[in-house]
Amino acid sequence: MKLHEIIKKQGKSISFEFFPPKDEASEKKLYGVIRKLESLKPDLVSVTYGAGGSTSKNTRRLIQWIKMETSLNPMPHLTCVDQSSEELKAILGDYRNMGIENVLALRGDPPQGTTEFVTPRGGFCYASNLVAMAAAFKAFSIGVACYPEKHIEAPDGETDLKYTKAKIDAGASFAMTQMFFDNRYFYDFLGRAGKIGITVPIIPGIMPIFDINRIGEFCVKCGATLPDSAVKRLQRAAPDEAKRIGRQIAIEQVKDLIGHGVRSFHFYTMNQADAVTEIFFGAGMDKL
Repeated sequence: MKLHEIIKKQGKSISFEFFPPKDEASEKKLYGVIRKLESLKPDLVSVTYGAGGSTSKNTRRLIQWIKMETSLNPMPHLTCVDQSSEELKAILGDYRNMGIENVLALRGDPPQGTTEFVTPRGGFCYASNLVAMAAAFKAFSIGVACYPEKHIEAPDGETDLKYTKAKIDAGASFAMTQMFFDNRYFYDFLGRAGKIGITVPIIPGIMPIFDINRIGEFCVKCGATLPDSAVKRLQRAAPDEAKRIGRQIAIEQVKDLIGHGVRSFHFYTMNQADAVTEIFFGAGMDKL
């Protein structure tokens, strides 16, 4: 079922994100993780797409396994990086033929070792172009990324929001945020988005803090802010205690969002089940 229709019907949604493993052992382990999280009955699960389609075959294989072997509703990511419009059209056609009803359309990050996005020959420069192509199939609920603290390449929040609006106008049905840890950025973003006419569901992306150093690297790369209060709590804790605190921080974040009326959530699982499960029940999401 299409995600925007699910949200319209039930007023809420839960989704989980996975990345395709690069070897058979990791793939089998992920199957177990997916089976565990299947018990939480998410409305959708997404599978990421490596830079330049570097994991495209693995993405497709995992999407197909999820669709054939589980009760879950899979959503592939798709990017513009190093792919022509004809290649992208073929991929979308393949997913349509598989019966996939949701796609996440992204511009994508520059390939590793580069710092600037280069428009592929015969390809697209903006995610809005990919959205428009996907919309032309009339088969998908199309999701896009959005950034409560603005995209790291955007000169300011207003410009970034205009690009978000362009993606929505091109045919997107919902938006999922980049990870954030201070909910004030999300509430401010919702307010600004509403003022410029964005009416599609905006789903907060929740990243459990598995490792303070790794999360710090992610934050630098994508321009997200990790509050000083969280950093202090984590830095003075022993490893096992830090893991527990990281989960507690996510529980507190989700509870605050629920308290402000948020009913849809997207979890960046990092291919792990235990943390997401603890947060799910700890924040009372089973009672929504």
